[in-house]
Amino acid sequence: MCVFSSPSFDHHELVTFAEHQDSGLRAIIAVHNSNLGPGVGGCRMFPYASDVDALEDVLRLSRGMTYKSALAGLPMGGGKAVIIGDHRKHKTPALLEAMGDFIDAQGGKYVTAEDSGTSVADMKVIGQRTSYVSGVDERQSFGGDPSPFTAQGIFYGIKAALQHKVASDELRGVRVALQGAGAVGRYLAKQLLAEGALVFVADINEENLNQVVAMGAQQIGVDEVLSYDADVLAPCAMGAILNDDTIPHLKAKVIAGGANNQLAESRHGDDLRELGILYAPDFVINAGGIIEIHHQRAGSAEKSSDHVARIGTTLSEIFEASEQQGKSTLAVAEQLAEDKFRSPALLYGAAYSVSNNA
Repeated sequence: MCVFSSPSFDHHELVTFAEHQDSGLRAIIAVHNSNLGPGVGGCRMFPYASDVDALEDVLRLSRGMTYKSALAGLPMGGGKAVIIGDHRKHKTPALLEAMGDFIDAQGGKYVTAEDSGTSVADMKVIGQRTSYVSGVDERQSFGGDPSPFTAQGIFYGIKAALQHKVASDELRGVRVALQGAGAVGRYLAKQLLAEGALVFVADINEENLNQVVAMGAQQIGVDEVLSYDADVLAPCAMGAILNDDTIPHLKAKVIAGGANNQLAESRHGDDLRELGILYAPDFVINAGGIIEIHHQRAGSAEKSSDHVARIGTTLSEIFEASEQQGKSTLAVAEQLAEDKFRSPALLYGAAYSVSNNA
């Protein structure tokens, strides 16, 4: 396994590995770019099929965090951590403490938070061994959990996408195929149902699925959710689900969800555009969580909601620019982000607006 020859290596500043035999910890930390600040991003725990899969995931995720924080107008770079293992079987206090030591050894270049397979409670255990941890502010309305803010941003993003696509952000009667009923998916479903949307949900976790069905959603199969006859497809599970195999079968005309790295490759953004499918770039629409994390760290939690609300405005500008420039929404969003993190001076004073005039 060579980091530099990995297809997902993008001039990352730091890629470091840890193995702790006593606790069973096997983990990777990656920092993509720190021009705007330390690499901040969640710690994912997942039973990867191979070390190569874990490396690819942490490289892609950390890169996405750079773009996410830059477009959100945050003084942060992009980082991520992955722990190789099943969180339902292998997670122990000793493993989390060892992870805390691993994070602390980076000297603040990487700051962690919860992610798939980890929780606020886990971050508190990690926080016993390092100060470089976020999302544990008990004064916050959800006890430090950023998931509701991620869902709120996706909600605004769906409305912005509908407004652009069909000239109305009215959700009553809109059919939404929701892939993933985890924390973000559940909060999103609750908001969509409250506005009269028809939610069709799929998840491999029966407990999570039942919670969303109890809210009023209709269960569909995991093998049919991506091609379901819906107005909006909201991927809120794992990445790379939009690829050569799945794109030809899509029926939704809007894709707007919380999963990271939804496109298997950048060229798939062009494929969606050619098919007339409006794609909300994931690192824009799912930025609500990192926005909340920033405000927790900055002691400005009262500003989170207003900041998250601007996600819809940013997406609207990206959609318009995509049409004007004849480029995919992904290409437009990536260029805007790169303009910011490759030229840090452009960030300050911006208020989550691609035009820098909000």
